[in-house]
Amino acid sequence: MNQDLHARFAARRLASRAKHVSGFFALPNPWDIGGVRRLERLGFRALASTSAGYAWSFGVDDTEVGLEQTLEHLRHLCEATELPINADFENDYADEPEQLAANVVRAAATGVAGLSVDDLTDDHLYDTAFAAQRISAARQALDAVDPNIILVGRTEGFRIGRNDLHDTVEHLVAYAEAGADCLYAPMITKDDQISTIVQALAPKAVNVLFHGPGMTTERLTQLGVRRASVGSLLAKAAWLAFDEAASQLASQRSLPAALFQPQAEAMLRRPTS
Repeated sequence: MNQDLHARFAARRLASRAKHVSGFFALPNPWDIGGVRRLERLGFRALASTSAGYAWSFGVDDTEVGLEQTLEHLRHLCEATELPINADFENDYADEPEQLAANVVRAAATGVAGLSVDDLTDDHLYDTAFAAQRISAARQALDAVDPNIILVGRTEGFRIGRNDLHDTVEHLVAYAEAGADCLYAPMITKDDQISTIVQALAPKAVNVLFHGPGMTTERLTQLGVRRASVGSLLAKAAWLAFDEAASQLASQRSLPAALFQPQAEAMLRRPTS
């Protein structure tokens, strides 16, 4: 890696780590360079990839995109912006800690400022102790590259219907102790549950997934959440609008009038520097 590129990556990682110390920030998830550009224009200061959104752009389901394609995708996102990019890295495409560590080093080489390690394999969770070993292996591997890279420890219990808050907190605490900087349990939406997680993990940062129309940045800030991501929701919004327009074309042989308004064209123009 040349010195200029190394310095750019280092600067993004420092900025990302500073954002995880205090306050709150929203972390939207683009799946292509066009989305990166639009989110930059709206003023967001950090972004994250979405494995599901990226998979849908290829007409496949989440988890059907392999490691090599994911690494290339992350490289393209990082090349397209100076903003920190957090990688949705699923279960790091490995079970054993040794292979996970090797994959994490490859992900870091793409320029990401942070990446996640989740504890889901097939349709069940790894044993807590083994999942913590995976987190520890990832942290050691990242420290050898750049200790400012944020490591996100994810537990997927609520996502697969294992809605035991005590078990979820137990997993997250173990991951924090193993070296995760930020902790994340997708699909948790109740104030008391979020507050319990924040308190159990303080002063570590907690990420929450926007899940439901009643969730707001103000509410999450009050609960002590450090950051909130949207996962695949922006991609869902785009595909729902696509399907609505295409369905109208198929059934009514016309397109929505809103598409022909001058402001629609203006919104899609590339922003000028």
